[in-house]
Amino acid sequence: MTTTHSIKGRLARGEAVNIFSVGAIPSPKLIEMVALVGGFHGIWIDEEHAALGLQQIELLTLACRAAGLDSYVRLAPVNYAAVMRPMEAGAGGIMAAQIRGVDEARQIVRWAKFPPLGELGLNPSNCEGGYTTIPLPRLVESCNRDRWLSVQIETLSALDEVDQIAAVEGIDHLFVGPADLSLALGVPGEFLHPKCKEALVRVSRAADAAGKSWGILVRGADHATFCRDHGCQLFAYGNELSTFIAGLRSLRGNYDGFFPETH
Repeated sequence: MTTTHSIKGRLARGEAVNIFSVGAIPSPKLIEMVALVGGFHGIWIDEEHAALGLQQIELLTLACRAAGLDSYVRLAPVNYAAVMRPMEAGAGGIMAAQIRGVDEARQIVRWAKFPPLGELGLNPSNCEGGYTTIPLPRLVESCNRDRWLSVQIETLSALDEVDQIAAVEGIDHLFVGPADLSLALGVPGEFLHPKCKEALVRVSRAADAAGKSWGILVRGADHATFCRDHGCQLFAYGNELSTFIAGLRSLRGNYDGFFPETH
């Protein structure tokens, strides 16, 4: 994936980015189908809830590159290896879930970047290093420049420190987890509740003040419109499970009277 067509590159130019998520059914064929349908710019590989192994992540990122899609891995940032290995495997970046505050955001950068920005160890024997074909100085430069680091704002403590989080050097993007955020705000599932709207405006203002982008998993056209009106650039529209269930329901709807009623 060239810098021009990467998620990071598109966002830096102020473009909107459309994302589809894969995790529970980690098949390269699904990624190929997303590319064939068109209109999507990248794949969110969900390691946090799907507990994917590194070999599965390598296969999915390979499928993304073959299909001309960028990718990033959503993960629980519990340690150095968890953060750096998906990018060495070929993902364009990572999205750190359940960030609690600015100190955790700074730790993400230290684990994900080479010195002087971070503490990452140098190993060119992977996809990112061109399997030893990229000169080390160029590898360090390109990784520190091109790796895309997103952090999720979905806890009250992260929301309280969102301005400081957005200002951390090396953090490129703020991503709102609407379900967890609504839960934390005491209005689970009410994504356009005034409390949720107020939180989204806070994220938007923090991102704008720091010159960063922000995104969200959208929960309907009205939700997406509200976010777009407040500067959101990255829109994740769902995952393979929600799409499959919607397709099954649509299929049933085309055959009225052929299926028994379910409750």
